[in-house]
Amino acid sequence: MSEITDFGLAALVVGAFLTLAVFSNKLSDRFPIPAPAIFLLVAALVGSLSTTVGDKLSIRDVERVAVVALVAILFDGGMRVGWRRFRLAAMPISLLGTLGTFATAGVIALAGRYLFDFSWTGAGMLGAALAPTDPAVMFSVLGKREVGGRTGTILEGESGVNDPVGIALMIGMIELATHADASFWIVVREFAVEMSIGLAIGIAGALVLLASVRRIQLLDPALYPLRSVAAAGLIYGVAAVAHGSGFLAVFVAGIVIGDADYPNRREVIRFHKSLASLAEVIVFVVLGLTINTVSLSSVWADAIFLSLILVFVARPFAVAPFLAAARLRRGERLFVMWSGLKGAVPILLAAFALLKGVGQADRIYGIVFVVVLFSVVFQGVTIPYVARRLGVPMRLAEHGS
Repeated sequence: MSEITDFGLAALVVGAFLTLAVFSNKLSDRFPIPAPAIFLLVAALVGSLSTTVGDKLSIRDVERVAVVALVAILFDGGMRVGWRRFRLAAMPISLLGTLGTFATAGVIALAGRYLFDFSWTGAGMLGAALAPTDPAVMFSVLGKREVGGRTGTILEGESGVNDPVGIALMIGMIELATHADASFWIVVREFAVEMSIGLAIGIAGALVLLASVRRIQLLDPALYPLRSVAAAGLIYGVAAVAHGSGFLAVFVAGIVIGDADYPNRREVIRFHKSLASLAEVIVFVVLGLTINTVSLSSVWADAIFLSLILVFVARPFAVAPFLAAARLRRGERLFVMWSGLKGAVPILLAAFALLKGVGQADRIYGIVFVVVLFSVVFQGVTIPYVARRLGVPMRLAEHGS
């Protein structure tokens, strides 16, 4: 009976967190802390009080859960942006998502090397892990509101582009760390291969999906969202097997089909919004439950200091040059600089480092935990206030179109 009891405990915990996830918007309305931070803290408390739950999850479990969740988040993020909105802000989105990510990673790497005594490779992995921003956390922070105009499009598009860029950069850094005879060229090569293959498969997959949705009618309308979920999984899988970026592929596919016309479009969009919100919560819960696998006592001070560097130095330095030509008001540019919230992707990238057993991976994982917590709590709480102070327009979000 012990197996039944153990599984029952796991089912109880999962069911409780899923129930809370459904009501996460209500939590955000009642508490000033963003919902992802609440779930992270509660899960960490549960993991500390009941090590049985955390012991059932390994870092590999975290990595796999984060991959599945990120596929859902990026596909929804692409659909939110859509092709028409993306075209209007394609240049700043592309620059911030690529060069801005590299610049952020570079500043963090320098800080890691000279201020926190990481090796160059470890500092590079730390920079790659903390460079990407997170669209689902931003949506959770805003709740029923959304940032209007090109500012919102740039933030959403940047966070979708810089996730695959950061992942490809981290994979390249891990290859560099695990091959004694490798040079930095392996990072460049890995990035180029993953981005090009992912882009091609994302566009092709979206066109195939649109053609099938328009030509093959399903008897039950409830099956249309499930078909799009299956398609997102197929697109990711094909790109990953082809050694491309599956994450870029699903984000690009989401952009292509985001504002296209197809049957039951409103229901599909609503379903993916809910699925992405749930996926973000699940990632934070899994991270919280497994945080006992690493020690935080030795990294708290460094992580808080690094968080301040990230918010007040790295992010502004990295994005300011690429916003100059974005035709945004000064207040909007400052808001974009402030809104680089961290979430699921740093968790995933830190898990990559741990799984490969690279040097200083435990320290990287602990620092990422604290930096993500700092970001969703400190920055997340201030987002609505900063938007008001800088005159950034916000509106009630529409639930499908």
